[in-house]
Formats: sequence, structure tokens, C-alpha cells
Amino acid sequence: MKLPNLFKKSNTLTEPVAPQLTLGDAIAPSEIEVDFNFLRVDDHFFRTYFVSDYPRFVDPNWLEPLISFDHPLLISMFIYPSQSQGVLDELKRKIAEMEATLQTDMERGHVIDPAVEVALEDAQTLQAQLVRGVERFFQFALYVNIPSSSLEELHNTSKLVESTLASLSITARQTTLQMEDGFKSALPQGTDLLNLTHNMDTTSLATTFPFASSELTANEGIMYGINEHNDSLILFDRFTLENANSVIFAKAGAGKSYLVKLEALRSLMFGTEIIVIDPEQEYLPLCQAVGGEYINFSASSPVKINPFDMSGEVIPGENELGRKILSLTSFLRIVLGNLNAQENAVLDRALKQTYQIKGITDDPKTQSLTPPLMEDLYKVLIGMEEGPAMELAARLERFIKGSLTGIFSSQSNIDLSNSFTVFSVRDLPDQLRPLAIHMILDYVWTKIRGHLKKRILIVDEAWYLMRNQDSADFLVDIAKRSRKYYLGLTTITQDIEDFLSTERGKEIISNSSIQILLKQAPASIDLLSRVFNLSEGEQRLLMSEGIGEGIFFAGSTHVAIRVVASEEEHNLITTNPAEILARQGV
Repeated sequence: MKLPNLFKKSNTLTEPVAPQLTLGDAIAPSEIEVDFNFLRVDDHFFRTYFVSDYPRFVDPNWLEPLISFDHPLLISMFIYPSQSQGVLDELKRKIAEMEATLQTDMERGHVIDPAVEVALEDAQTLQAQLVRGVERFFQFALYVNIPSSSLEELHNTSKLVESTLASLSITARQTTLQMEDGFKSALPQGTDLLNLTHNMDTTSLATTFPFASSELTANEGIMYGINEHNDSLILFDRFTLENANSVIFAKAGAGKSYLVKLEALRSLMFGTEIIVIDPEQEYLPLCQAVGGEYINFSASSPVKINPFDMSGEVIPGENELGRKILSLTSFLRIVLGNLNAQENAVLDRALKQTYQIKGITDDPKTQSLTPPLMEDLYKVLIGMEEGPAMELAARLERFIKGSLTGIFSSQSNIDLSNSFTVFSVRDLPDQLRPLAIHMILDYVWTKIRGHLKKRILIVDEAWYLMRNQDSADFLVDIAKRSRKYYLGLTTITQDIEDFLSTERGKEIISNSSIQILLKQAPASIDLLSRVFNLSEGEQRLLMSEGIGEGIFFAGSTHVAIRVVASEEEHNLITTNPAEILARQGV
């Protein structure tokens, strides 16, 4: 066999042939140092961590702190499917061990280890889900590699990564003595040389996707706050959704009115008309600052609303008088109390006759005439001389001649032409507030339907209305029909049980494209969880959040929100008594 000639001939001497450089030779580092707890490649340093312990519950997008970490990181995941039968056999053995441990402790009178109880409960739940095929089982490995330009920077960044993961109840450990394998496992070549895995079911594994945090940033709209997932701005235009309605739930002092006033102020700057039902006179400073109209509604107030008012606009396809009589019937059932079938029939006939006395009929041309007053209805009921009519007149008399005279005894003298209008009912007794709020809403709704314009209607403390079936029905009707009139209804409440205990409250939620949940009381969280399908992590978040923090739902997207305002905005909208007194120098 002839050997290859590795030498070439020349006239003077025989020289070896120079070897050809490969791609690996060209890109290979000139020097690599492998230490116990870091790897150095030329003048760059690397340290790899593996996640050894996870929290009992993980929320969607729990990897966001790593994705948004303020330093470059190499993050790799390895997912290995497991055979369900093998997992079930292992679970059965583990469950038997834990049950035996608990039984032994009980027999010996020892204190039961709560960690074993929790682990047993989780194992039994997972076993049931695996048997039904609801879940599958996987082995999951997560590695984080930190590149740095110096050893000092590597140490500092490592401490930050460890503390970031610890804040999520995640334990990360260095791949000590395996830094080279850790470095290779973090490279984008799909090779897991460490094989340090953790058991994880399908639902938990799904929370690692996607690898980016949710955002609610649009090219138009107002700023609602800061996205706590990634510190981006939540910029949104509620009128771009299928409807512009929103609901806000929070305990007292959680910042719900602060958020709504901030939204109203910023929306006003973009030409949206704002109308507010204010039970506690919270909107007075803001209204005065923007040159709005503040209407303090009470029995002695010169401001009057006539519940018999009509829009005066001809709307094709609608029976304006019929609609108004239905609306008045609902209102009068609150005024008069429960009515039987005979009293309802008498009231309907009396209302139509009351309008006819003023010349108002189903003919749209007559509906711009001066409407009747409550006193006119009282006189019609007296004139009918029927038992049910006399009973209704007797119930109505205190509003005409008695202690409640003046609430709706005059023609309306309100002009909704101001871009910021607030109706205050603070000076009314508690038993009259639902009545007044219903009457104001009916008046506003009548005017809104007559003139199309971009508006937001804010109903604070909406639980007042949800306690009465007719008022709740009326609020739901506004929520369902507001889109047709370019109106966004904002419903605010702190009495969550009253609001959600009826189907009408749930209808308002289902007809609101935006839902905002701020800090909640433990007593309310279970009810909210069922209605909004909250995860356990989201429930804990809502109970531990600070003032002005919560969850912002917009369509199919939801993010954690932190409400922020400028100093000038804050001074206008805050209701903190200490801050108000400090500004007054008290």
C-alpha cells in the first residue's frame, strides 16, 4: 500500500504541506477557562443556573421577570413527555406513603405536618386529572445563563437574578462543577447535558407560554396606568371595542373613584363629554377645575327634573310615548312600592291619560309639547274614582303635598350642554337616593338618545340601583343599548355581593368590554373568582395589591395595572382627607 506523500519537492529542500483551516478553527475562542462557578471564554464570563424549586401555584406569564430582566440572559427550556401509566404508578406509591405518614402521626399523637397534607392534596388532584385525561405529565427543565464582560459584573448580576426569582418563590442554584455542561445546555442547540428536571402537568407548563408579556398599548386613546408585567404604558381607547362600557369593583379606599376621575379628566381632553352620578360629592373639585356644571340635587334645590320629560326628537321605528310610559312605570314602582296586576293596569291607563290632557299622543308632532308633572298624574288618579286608583293616589300624595314635596314637582330646568356635568345626591336621605339616581339616569338617557355625541356616563355606587329590580333592569337596558348612542357606561361599586347576587348584575358585566378589579376584601374574592374565572394567583394578587393596583380586563386581554397620575392631576382627584387638610393648612 502506497502511503500519501505529505511532502512536496522543491529545488532547494522538501517542506511540509500547510493544513487547511476549518470553520470551527475560525470561530473557536483562543482561550477557555472552566472554574467551579463560572466559565470564561476569552474576555467574557458566564454562569449558569438551574431552577430546582417552583412555587405551588404559577400564574400565566410567570417568566416575564426573566424575559424583561434588565440584562442579557440566555434562557433555555427542555420539555420531556412522560408515560401516563408510569406517572400514575409513581403517584399511587407516593400517595400511599404520605397517607401512611399522616396516619402514623395521628396514631402517635404527633402534630400533622402541613406540608405533607398539602402535598397529598395536590397529588390526589393530579391523579384524578390524569385518570380522566384532563392533564398530561411532563418533565420540565429551565436553565438561565448570565453573560458578563467582567467577573465583578457577573457576581452583581447573579445576585439580582437570584433575588428576582426568589421574589417569585422560585429557587435557582448554580451548576457548580458543571459550568461547561450548563453553558452548552443554554446554547440554542437543543442539547440538555444537565437533565435537571421537575415534574409539571399540562396546565402548569402552559403558563410558560408565550415568552413575552401581555401589552395594552395602542396608537390612540388615554393612559390608564402602568403595566406591572413589563412597566409599559396602558394606552387604550374604550370606544374601539364592541361596546364602550366598563365595570369597576373594589373595596372602600382601594382607589376606584381615583381611577375613574383620572379617566374622566383625560377623556375630557380628547373631546368626550362626561356625565357623572355622584353619591358622595367626590367630583366637586374636579368639576370646578374644568369649568363643569355641578348640580346638587335635593328637595330644596332650585334644580329640578321632571320625570315626564320626553326627548322631543323623532326616532324612526320607535314609539317614543310608549317607551316613556314603560320607563315611568318602572320609576313609579320604586316611588309607590310593589304593585299588583290591577294597580299596574290602572297606572298604565292613568299615565296615558295624563299625557293626553297635555295634548301629547303617539303622533311625534305632539311630543315636543310641554310635558305633564307628577301633580297631573295625581289629579288623574283622583279623578278615576276607582279603588286601586285612589290607593295609588294616596301613596303618591306625600310627594305632591307631603314631606317630600319638591323632588319632582316642577318642569326640568337643567341644560346638559356642558362637557362635564355632575349630579350630586349626597344631600338626599339614603332611602331616596335610589329613587333620585333612577330619575336622573332616566332624564340623562332621554337627552342622550336625542343627540348623538361621544359620551361617558359614570354611575358611582351602582349597588344602590341593583337592590331594586326595576332600577337594575333600567341600568341593564342602558348597558345593552348605549353602543347605539356612542355612549360608554361606567359602573362602579364597592358592595360586590349586592351587585353580583342577581343575574342583572352579571348581565351588566357581560355587556361591559372593560372590567377593572382593584384591591379586594377576602370575603368578596370567592364570588369575584367565580364570575371572572380568576386563577388562584390572581386572587392572591387582588388581596395583596396596594391602592390603585389591580387587574385590567379589555376584551380578551388582561394585565396587572398600577394607576399613576401627575402631581397636578393628583391634586384635583384625590379624596385622601389627610392630603386635603394638609393643602388647606389645617
